[in-house]
Amino acid sequence: MADKNYQMNDVVEMKKPHPCGENRWRIIRMGADIRIKCLGCDHSTLLPRRRFETKMKRVVERAET
Repeated sequence: MADKNYQMNDVVEMKKPHPCGENRWRIIRMGADIRIKCLGCDHSTLLPRRRFETKMKRVVERAET
């Protein structure tokens, strides 16, 4: 199973690419819902936490603490 340990400002890889072609997203808000921002075109989207966890493939880059 994929690594489900993530936090604010982590870069994550999703299972399917965004229409712009980029597959990496930055987590910009966390709570019951998670807002992620595409690193290719800066589009952001809000996903329920459960849906985000099923669509996330892995954490690519950890945020500095």
